[in-house]
Parts: sequence; C-alpha cells; structure tokens
Amino acid sequence: MNNYLFGQGLSKRLPLLLLLPGLLLYLLIALGPSLATSVYSFTDATGIRGAPVNWIGLDNYREFLFRGAASRENIDALQRTLTFSLFVTTIQFSLGLLVAMILNQRIKGRDFFRVLYFMPVILGVAIQGLMWKLFLLPRGGPVAEVLALFGAKSEFLGGQPSVAFGWVIAVQIWANMGITMVIFLAGLQTIPSELYEAARIDGAGGWKLFRHITWPLLTPSINTNFLLNIIGSLQAWQLFLVLTGYKNGTQVLGYLVFAQGFGQTSGSTSSAFRQGFAAAGSIVLFFLVLIIGFSAQYIVNRREQRYM
Repeated sequence: MNNYLFGQGLSKRLPLLLLLPGLLLYLLIALGPSLATSVYSFTDATGIRGAPVNWIGLDNYREFLFRGAASRENIDALQRTLTFSLFVTTIQFSLGLLVAMILNQRIKGRDFFRVLYFMPVILGVAIQGLMWKLFLLPRGGPVAEVLALFGAKSEFLGGQPSVAFGWVIAVQIWANMGITMVIFLAGLQTIPSELYEAARIDGAGGWKLFRHITWPLLTPSINTNFLLNIIGSLQAWQLFLVLTGYKNGTQVLGYLVFAQGFGQTSGSTSSAFRQGFAAAGSIVLFFLVLIIGFSAQYIVNRREQRYM
C-alpha cells in the first residue's frame, strides 16, 4: 500500500521543488563561500579590486604554520584559542548548570532572574563589548572608581596581556551563559518530579539526587551544551576585536584570520590585505574545530549510550 503524501508523477517531485529555494540559499551563503575560501587559500589573493591573483599552492599554509616569527605567533594564537575554549567551556557549562538548577526551584523572583541572566544573549557582540569596555575604563570607569576607594588600581583591558585575556574570557562567559542556562532549564523541566519524591522517600540526599537522577536524565541538554560551548568558544573572536584590538599576547586564531584578511595588524594600523593567507588560516581553524568537534561528539555519544 502506497501512503506517499504527494502522489505520483509530477506531484512526486513537489517536495524537491519545495526544498530547492532553501538549498539554493544554503549554496549561496554557506557552502559557496566555504568552497571559495578553500580555493583562495592556495592563492596570493588580496581582495583588492583589479589586483592579480596567482596560484601559489601550499605556500600560505607553510608560512602560516612553519616559517619564521610569524608562524610562531600563529602557533601561539592557536594555543591561546585552545586555552580560551577550555576556560570558557568549563566555566560557562558549570555556571549555566548551577544557575539553571537554582532557577528551577520555586523561589521568589525566579522569572525576573531568568530574564536577567538571559538578557546579555540578545545583545549584539559590539554592544556587549562596548558596555564592558566602558565599564572597565582604567580612568573613570565604575570598576576603577570602586578600586580607587581601596587605594588600588588596574589597567584591566589595557594592562598585561594575561589580564586582558582573562577579562575577555569573563565577558565571553557573561555574554553566553544565558543560553546554556536556558538549555539546562529545558532539560530539568522534562525530569518527572515523581522520581525525586520516590528517591527522597528512600533516603536519598541532594548529592545522590543529582548524581543518580538529574545528571543522567540531563544527558541531551548536557551533550548539546558541551558541543555548543566548545565550538562557539573555538570560533569566538569578535569580543577580542571590540575589547582589546590587535593586542600582542591576546590574539586568538579567529581574530588572526580577520586581521590578516582585512588589514588590521596593530590597533588601528593597517597593512596590506592578505586574504589568501587569511583563507589558509581559516582552513586551519576549520580543521581544528572539526577535529575537536568530532572528538567531543564521540565522547557525548558514548555517554549517551551509557545513560540512555
């Protein structure tokens, strides 16, 4: 018996026709530019209209990864990207889970705090960065004024690279923790309250309730947040642009790609555009995200099979 919804003949092809606009849009704004980037990575393209484009093979990759002082800076940026991802993923994941569990309780002002914690997510990166840049102004900023009351001061984003890097991590977590919280809240609300009541009757305390009920049954939310946090933090760079600019010792790989592709290499100072070289850097970043993403996917799949 044929239960096919769209019938036979020409009607059978209707789903393909309906999918065609979306497929064309995907090719235009996603797959097409990605393929073009991979091709440009083998050229000396500058992006300047009228400039010749020559095929140079793997020279961009060799320069990016292996040649001279610039390659060492790129490797350092890659290491900072991994460090940034580690701290952001770990802290954002943990805070999101903690806040979600607190705001899943029947407490006064619960809805207000849910909105408060989620509000940064709806702001653009430029707004997020400018807010914190003003907040952390070393002269006249609110934090500087509070520190001055205790006779202390800090350069914040303009100080040591490690300090500025740490502040960007903090802002990144503040900006995105809300979506992690919401995903955990959605997962917590799918757990039947009867399970907790039955476990409490059997004498289970708070830690056992979390370990044996909450943690296993949150598996879909845990897996989703784990992957989103890792991939999002590996690709993040816009806050570095707004908060620190091209500050030595703070660049991550994504910002390095932007700076090389669009000519920004030292604050507001511009250099020659090297979009072919930047394309090679973006492919390196792509494979970094791909490898770590697949590894994370393998881990969460194993965990899902164990719990679910």
